[in-house]
Amino acid sequence: MITGEIKTKIDLIWEDFWTGGITNSISVLEQMTYLFFMKLLDDVQQKAESNANLLGTSLVNPTFPPGESWHNPETDQDVPYERLRWHVFRHDDGATMFQNIRMNVFPFIKNLNAGRESAYSRFMENATFLIPNARTLLKVVEGVDGLDMNNRDTMGDVYEYVLGKMAASGTNGQFRTPRHIIAMMVELMKPTIKDTICDPAMGSAGFIVESAKYVKAHYADELMKRENQEHYRNRMFHGFDTDQTMLRIGAMNLMLHSVDNPDIEYKDSLSTDNTDSDRYTLCLANPPFAGNIDKEVIAKSLTAIASTKKTELLFVALFTRMLELGGRCASIVPDGVLFGTSAGHKAIRKELVDHQRLQAVISMPSGVFKPYAGVSTAILIFTKTNSGGTDKVWFYDMRADGFSLDDKRNPVSENDIPDIIHRYEHLDEEETRSRKEQSFFVPADEIRQNDYDLSINKYKEVERERVEYEPVKDILARLERMEQEYRKGMNELSEMLNQ
Repeated sequence: MITGEIKTKIDLIWEDFWTGGITNSISVLEQMTYLFFMKLLDDVQQKAESNANLLGTSLVNPTFPPGESWHNPETDQDVPYERLRWHVFRHDDGATMFQNIRMNVFPFIKNLNAGRESAYSRFMENATFLIPNARTLLKVVEGVDGLDMNNRDTMGDVYEYVLGKMAASGTNGQFRTPRHIIAMMVELMKPTIKDTICDPAMGSAGFIVESAKYVKAHYADELMKRENQEHYRNRMFHGFDTDQTMLRIGAMNLMLHSVDNPDIEYKDSLSTDNTDSDRYTLCLANPPFAGNIDKEVIAKSLTAIASTKKTELLFVALFTRMLELGGRCASIVPDGVLFGTSAGHKAIRKELVDHQRLQAVISMPSGVFKPYAGVSTAILIFTKTNSGGTDKVWFYDMRADGFSLDDKRNPVSENDIPDIIHRYEHLDEEETRSRKEQSFFVPADEIRQNDYDLSINKYKEVERERVEYEPVKDILARLERMEQEYRKGMNELSEMLNQ
């Protein structure tokens, strides 16, 4: 759990960046991850050196080989590895540190492209060092120096706090799905130690990180087994994005949550470059909404399911292709996917109902993504069968998520999320609910009869109370009495003034 002291420290680091002239929140986060990575590399090696000394062994493939030098391709000079280590340059004066980091340390982490050190290093090729002066760098380094990069639980919380600050700054909010919504979706899907999980629009890797945390919390004993730990660290988690900056941010997020070697790739998930098929057991995502892409680059296997250029429909088609048989998906979609009348909209809903097993539609209020967007959204949950199996679909009308539904998003007491999780875990108890309640089942045949419409309002029954109004003649009589009393008062007031 992140403490108030650490929050204050991060707030000061953030403020130092802004004071130094870096006011774009995503640039602040990106520059912070560079420094985190520099310190992480050294902290990991210091821990390994300490263990080696205790055991009387030597280091294997150290990042900073003792007594050796690194050839800097940008300056064509050899630099002692010792000068690249955080605990060494940390004690330099401001000007020396600024020159060393800018000319040597930063190029060093950019050139760790072999990926041996981490997934993070694979996406450093186009990274740019933006810290403008020695004074700003010195202040930021002092702040970062107090963070223990080996304490992954704490650092994971720290990074999520930093991501929250990025979202709260009012820019780049499209990269951050609210963490409580992510946590709800992961809780609904309940990842297991055997799952292979993918988010093909990963952003800052929120879904992957939350899945990793869930598995660690619920399968601690199983993770002690070598084969499970190997799967967890190297093969369980996969993510794609088309933004190198977000790949770095997401990779750092995963590193700080002890996912050391995730399969993170620069890839356009909807294009022919993505050939993944029947590969994953669980997909969790919040793919981009309301976008159109060039039909020429879209994978034909997706347009075969739904002939469209709309990204929100193509991603649903992608999930059905990427999942293996029996694989599950929970994805956020804009409401238009539920009731749109185009051929593409109808085709994707028909695919889920007739060819897969659609299990749930959870409608969320429009304020969930404020202040960045006011669009109404829903969560679709389905299992890939390729042979149908939808007998009935569970609908839930979420009205509150624990925060106000305005731009401020302040915490409130109203929160349907615990109820959603409880009801989804006990669907057998939902059979008797009427459509006047907040959740209920709808038979698949009825959905087919309604042109595969999946909007909850199509099936909800609204109970209207009969209101008895006072007869009009009685209202007029009452108004006449009131007017007489008013005139009487006015006349008495006039007489008093004329005396």
